[in-house]
Amino acid sequence: MFEAFKNHIEINFPHLKKKPSLLACSGGVDSMVLAYLFCKLKLPVVLAHCNFKLRGEASDGDEKLVKDFATSSNIKFVSTYFDTIGYINQNKVSLQVGARELRYNWFTKVLKEEHLETLVTAHHADDNLETFLINLSRGTGLDGLTGIPEKTESISRPLLPFSRIEILEFAKQHALSWREDASNKETKYLRNQIRHDLVPLLKDLSPSFLENFRKTQFFLNQSADILNDRLYYLKKKLFVVEEESTKVKVENLLDLHPLEGYLYHLFNEYGFTTTRDLVQLTKSDSGKELQSKTHRLLRNREHLILKKIDDAVNNSYLIAEDARLISEPISMKMELVREMKQKGRNVLYVDKNSLKYPLEVRQWENGDYFYPFGMKGKKKVSKFFKDEKLSRFKKEKQWLLCSDNKIVWIVGLRGDDRFKVTDSTKEILKFSLD
Repeated sequence: MFEAFKNHIEINFPHLKKKPSLLACSGGVDSMVLAYLFCKLKLPVVLAHCNFKLRGEASDGDEKLVKDFATSSNIKFVSTYFDTIGYINQNKVSLQVGARELRYNWFTKVLKEEHLETLVTAHHADDNLETFLINLSRGTGLDGLTGIPEKTESISRPLLPFSRIEILEFAKQHALSWREDASNKETKYLRNQIRHDLVPLLKDLSPSFLENFRKTQFFLNQSADILNDRLYYLKKKLFVVEEESTKVKVENLLDLHPLEGYLYHLFNEYGFTTTRDLVQLTKSDSGKELQSKTHRLLRNREHLILKKIDDAVNNSYLIAEDARLISEPISMKMELVREMKQKGRNVLYVDKNSLKYPLEVRQWENGDYFYPFGMKGKKKVSKFFKDEKLSRFKKEKQWLLCSDNKIVWIVGLRGDDRFKVTDSTKEILKFSLD
């Protein structure tokens, strides 16, 4: 196994030879073998251990084993401990989810503190098989069947080609010490049920099952690469990126077959995974909307508009009379001028003496109305937006400049006739968007 691992590092993980990495070491046989291999190959590494304080003295024993190994191997050791039970109760998550969040949040922190770029974990071939079977049992797309990636931008998993049996035999041959977590034998968790009950049965039915699984997953990954190339091409062709959103013409989506499959793969990275809802949105009236945890997807006439959910923002800003420039919520300049030279929607001239300070920049509300410049009578802002064919997203981003709660300017679109410059105007105030 040592020679195979050495060649694997040379070919697929040369970056681990050049810069130190952070190796997550629980004290179990997998991570202790990985730590030993790193030391044997003289790969620069920092050993990191998480003590979840779930098994009393046994948890402390795990930490001591890893620390002693680091000391005897003359490598740096870092550790932490967590109030795991308190965390899962506070965040209403399962033990497995809570422990994962705690350790990966800490790993990210340590990577930054130690100026490291790569986290190394001891996932192996059997972990990959178990993850495949878990995803298969829950129902999944192709992404759920391609397995644990060997490398991401910040994580490397050099043990993935090796089986649990290979790792265990290597540990015994080299008289390595490791700790067994008793909870790994409990079958109340799905992964442990698959590990102890299902996988041995599959291997008994076919001694080459694990190797055949590796081949199958290799072909699945190739299929995923082909699919991703197709999706990349489609997104470049169909997704039109605008300033704060992305729009896709519904007619072009409806030309794709099978529609449900394409919609899932085009929009699932934004959190939209229910294909039935996506199909209905392509056939719905304008104004219908879907929301995921991170994004909104709006049907706006002949387009779907995709937009990231904004953080909460202040919806009202005051402008003092002596202010000459504001940067929030928009960048706007105010200046007294003698003549009205510049024209366009990004400029407004008003009679300064018609204003009452402080002015206010706020978002529009239902019931707002104004007197459009150059027209007689008032008009609801909502009706004006409809005539301008503004999408819901653009309406939500639209700002109003107000004086004494009267609309002076639908910013960048239309001024109010009540504040216009006339022959009797003594001071002309110019508003302009930067």
